[in-house]
Amino acid sequence: MMWKWVVFVIGSTGIIYLSRHALRNWRSHGFFRFFAFEALLILFLLNVDNWFLQPFSLQQIISWSLLVGSLLLAIHGFSLLRQIGRPDKSINDASRIGIEKTTRLVTSGAYRYIRHPLYASLLLFGWGAFLKQISLPAGLMLLVTIIALYLTARLEEQENLKNFGFDYAEYMQHTKMFIPWMF
Repeated sequence: MMWKWVVFVIGSTGIIYLSRHALRNWRSHGFFRFFAFEALLILFLLNVDNWFLQPFSLQQIISWSLLVGSLLLAIHGFSLLRQIGRPDKSINDASRIGIEKTTRLVTSGAYRYIRHPLYASLLLFGWGAFLKQISLPAGLMLLVTIIALYLTARLEEQENLKNFGFDYAEYMQHTKMFIPWMF
């Protein structure tokens, strides 16, 4: 049990470091992303002991499918941001981390269908971790994750409207936030 506290402290220290600039401005998307990351870390630690129990139960198969989908979507999203978005580290906005300083709007691949594939991947991770062992504390952490990621996405959209203008507004009209053709 002590190792979980160690992982929590180390993980939280890393999340705080990553979010240090954004935490000074509650209107930046990184502010709420911090809470999503923390909730996901807690959710992971709550259920980590159950990750490999009953590996062939329907609940575990669904959970692992969501976790693998989360990983694949994250790799795909980061790859598109790097290749097409052309991040520019010289952009002077400390609340955004390097990959977020894109100079071109990405509208291909997963971004063709949803505006926030990376946040969708975190939602998949949250649901996958929750299904490892369904409980009230895990459900509360999943709810915090969902709310924090929704607020993160909304604030990021305001930032993207400032950065990309009409192109982003038009893009928003043709894509969903997290789930293609639905939401």
